Amino acid sequence: MDTSSLPKPILITRPEAMDRMIKRLSGETILAVDTESNSLYAYQEQVCLIQFSTPQEDFLVDPLALDDLSPLGSLFADPKIEKIFHAAEYDLISLKRDYRFKFENLFDTMLAARILGWQKIGLGSILKAEFDVDLNKRYQRANWGRRPLPPEMMDYARLDTHYLIPLRYRMKSELKSNGRWSLAKEDFARLRYVNGRDPQNQPEPCWRVRGAYDLAPQRAAVLLELCRYRNQVAKSINRPVFKVISDQALLTIADACPRSEIELIEISALSAKQHQRHTDGILRAVRNGLKSEPVYPPRTPRPDEQYLARLEAMRNWRKETAKAMHVKSDVVLPRDIMHTVAAQAPENYQQLAALMEQVPYRLDRFGDQIIAVLSES
Repeated sequence: MDTSSLPKPILITRPEAMDRMIKRLSGETILAVDTESNSLYAYQEQVCLIQFSTPQEDFLVDPLALDDLSPLGSLFADPKIEKIFHAAEYDLISLKRDYRFKFENLFDTMLAARILGWQKIGLGSILKAEFDVDLNKRYQRANWGRRPLPPEMMDYARLDTHYLIPLRYRMKSELKSNGRWSLAKEDFARLRYVNGRDPQNQPEPCWRVRGAYDLAPQRAAVLLELCRYRNQVAKSINRPVFKVISDQALLTIADACPRSEIELIEISALSAKQHQRHTDGILRAVRNGLKSEPVYPPRTPRPDEQYLARLEAMRNWRKETAKAMHVKSDVVLPRDIMHTVAAQAPENYQQLAALMEQVPYRLDRFGDQIIAVLSES
């Protein structure tokens, strides 16, 4: 399909324009929404564009040009307006993180595709199959923080929402005809509780480096100091940490513990430009790590054997049930619910119901089967 004939998206960069847009959108019963962020280009990613589509118009809201986006909160929280996203989780986490928005009445076309058992669930694949529209994948990893946005990037951003409303109607009809609309509504409602990771409960950054668990404790202490140095630099220049120095380079340096510039050059972990910029900081981090207390990986208590047996039994049941429904296993029962049930080991339907409050449809459909599986395990 040729999308060049579509009306141009409306770019919102001024408060009065946003006020007019919100008035128009407040009268709609259904909106398509998407966001674009700059995670590959900044130390702390932020939402750089918010797209809205109605059946008639496409809007691009520029958060970098607007001081206050709080008026948009009324749209997201309005239960009378259905908000359609594709793969909503990341967008919701980003919007909650940056603006503390709350959400009601959501529809996720990716979740719907999974519940329907579609093999291809990416938006590009779906738009091609359903509307013969090609999305230019080069803009998926574009720098959405650049200004001004080129027309081709604005057009790409608009296509992320332009077809979601007609797609939603097709999907809802198929979900109802397949008897899975109640299941979909259950997962859409659970999206309200999506949150990002709590930074207070995260392990030290060095343990996110692949191979860190294989280091001796003193070298792990060096890796920790190297990660702290890299983080400090990334924050000061507003760049993602991986664009400062790679994880693999830090791991190599931590394992070798070079004491001099010559030794650092010999291990060939850095480019010439990185040597020029970071030699002093890296050698200082190595010295600090070698003088620090040894660092040991976080320990997770091993679950008891009865829990593992229950979990394995539930996984097998879920897998067989999913095969019969022609869907992925977590469509039958979300992973977090399965782990909670296996850990708590409810002995009857009433106890199970207390653990499955967020998924009443699944409780009604699968509750007796789950109790039977737990009893047998």
